[in-house]
Amino acid sequence: MPNRNKTTNDNASLILVIDDEVSIRKTLIEILSFEGYKTLEAADGEQGLKIFSENKCDAVLCDIKMPKMDGMEFLSKALEIHPDIPIIMISGHGTIETAVEAVKTGAYDFISKPPDLNRLLITIKNALDKGTLVTETKVLKKRISKVQDIVGDSEPILKIKETIDKVAPTEARVLVTGENGVGKELVARWLHEKSTRNNSPLVEVNCAAIPTELIESELFGHEKGSFTSAVKQRIGKFEQANGGTLFLDEIGDMSLSAQAKVLRALQEGKITRVGADKDINVDVRVIAATNKDLLQEVEQKNFRLDLYHRLSVILIHVPSLNERRDDIPHLIDTFLESICTDYGIAKKELMPTP
Repeated sequence: MPNRNKTTNDNASLILVIDDEVSIRKTLIEILSFEGYKTLEAADGEQGLKIFSENKCDAVLCDIKMPKMDGMEFLSKALEIHPDIPIIMISGHGTIETAVEAVKTGAYDFISKPPDLNRLLITIKNALDKGTLVTETKVLKKRISKVQDIVGDSEPILKIKETIDKVAPTEARVLVTGENGVGKELVARWLHEKSTRNNSPLVEVNCAAIPTELIESELFGHEKGSFTSAVKQRIGKFEQANGGTLFLDEIGDMSLSAQAKVLRALQEGKITRVGADKDINVDVRVIAATNKDLLQEVEQKNFRLDLYHRLSVILIHVPSLNERRDDIPHLIDTFLESICTDYGIAKKELMPTP
């Protein structure tokens, strides 16, 4: 028998019970309540789907034979709304074929009526544990993933997202422009993530952070003894990115000699390590970014015009927040949610100033 001493707490799991038979529905709710769960109820699939879409349920118990919308139709529609919430199907007309069909459709499990109490409670517990595990796995994947969402619904951001969707699957080189801190690196990451090269590495180089005399070694590698501090052979970023994407950040700060070698690599698909004579074939898609006006740099003879044309097959400009103020509330909400999730606390809200 259920433990009648248990009480429901605010952190208890919420279970939706859908069954057109009042006696069975009430019995299930009573059992679940005794076990400390919170419950919602519906008399048919149509009502159940409405409640399911409006509430954050942790699990669902759903009958199969019901008026208006049967359990199988509810199952299909519910999985479209929240695919990770476990749904346990119950039926008094259960057959092996019905059970197999339910599980194939996406049900967590199938239980015949009248349900065995111990099996019912164990199945619910296992379903909830699985749901928690799925959620935790998604959170962990999000934490370790380097690709964050591009937040915002302003016209400039929507245009950037549309361009990424169109350009990413191609091999076109992209030049990302914008002020420091606007998210040029994020655009580059999404171009790689949505490309056909996403199973290969994305290698990043900050051209502004590498001394001029070392940039060629960083990009193309070097042989042992090719210069004073070359105590061993080094593989450059172009080779590391072979088959994937090379992101050249702040390319406007690259020396003219390095620009010439990058141009050759783009034209011929070949590089030469510093101190070596042998060419190495590389298959790399290059995405570049800069906070400078490269055409102005060309006029000042700080940047090669031919390299600019090679890099700027597609131009994506990332605007500053001054140009998309409507996105600020979305950014605030996203940062708050991320911080609260990391610290395991309830999401906070900022109130508008009076």
